Amino acid sequence: MKKQALNDMRPSAVLREPCSQWILTWYSLPGQTMSERSERRSNRTKSILSELQRTGSVSINDLCQRFDASVATIRRDLQQLEEQGLLRRTHGGAVSIEPLFYEAFRKDAAFVDLVGRYPEEKRRIGQAAAELVQQGNSIALTPGTTTTEVIRCLRHLGGIKVVTNTVNVAMELSKRKDIEVFVTGGYLRGDWFSLVGPTAVESLQQAFVDIAFLGADGIDASAGLTCHSPDEAAVNRVMVAHAKKRVAVVDHSKFGVIADWKMCGVEDCSLIITDKGVSREIMVPYTARGIEIRRV
Repeated sequence: MKKQALNDMRPSAVLREPCSQWILTWYSLPGQTMSERSERRSNRTKSILSELQRTGSVSINDLCQRFDASVATIRRDLQQLEEQGLLRRTHGGAVSIEPLFYEAFRKDAAFVDLVGRYPEEKRRIGQAAAELVQQGNSIALTPGTTTTEVIRCLRHLGGIKVVTNTVNVAMELSKRKDIEVFVTGGYLRGDWFSLVGPTAVESLQQAFVDIAFLGADGIDASAGLTCHSPDEAAVNRVMVAHAKKRVAVVDHSKFGVIADWKMCGVEDCSLIITDKGVSREIMVPYTARGIEIRRV
């Protein structure tokens, strides 16, 4: 009896069924189809990227508990995301990728101050803005720290087109094979890696997008969205004119500020995404113009 039972467990007995069917049966969890497993994995990876965007790092142990998954499963997820250029694995977890492109600016006091100003608020604004984008959309982004956060929050979404005159946005997306990136020509303006001038303007005049995400140095109900550079303002005005929907992404410190050059009027924007530092009193003149303000 025992000898016969052992013989029945030999590979030759197991593999009487077609090999592919045996592998599928061995790999499957009870009650789960392949599409259900694929959906669960997709949901896990989206959550991992969202947590990375929020905190900057994740641990394997925490992810195992959160998703009720094995260490091997979470490691496979992290490996896949690293291969896609979306994170960097570490001992026991993973961290967000900081592009080497920024290395030369790490000791630049003005740059560090700009990046470190209201980082949590900008991440929340970026996340809320990214949720507006759907697969198949084309989007444009003006230069800036907040619009960069919008791009970083799109790490879970492919099948989109990005139009930008910002070098750092192109670098952030350089490993994404599932996103088409169009970068204008032009002169490089060093303050925030933007390409400006007649070539940039002419390039953007050929492009039409579904959504333009607009950062600004200042936003005022009467003066509109403004910036410090006339060259950037000229390029940004073309983005505004060629977008079906315009979304301003600005933190609370920009309200009531009027910079030197106008990009567009506030009435050109259907939505303003900002943080909770904006009081309801400040919102009144904008909502009176029919503009939606979303505080996150």
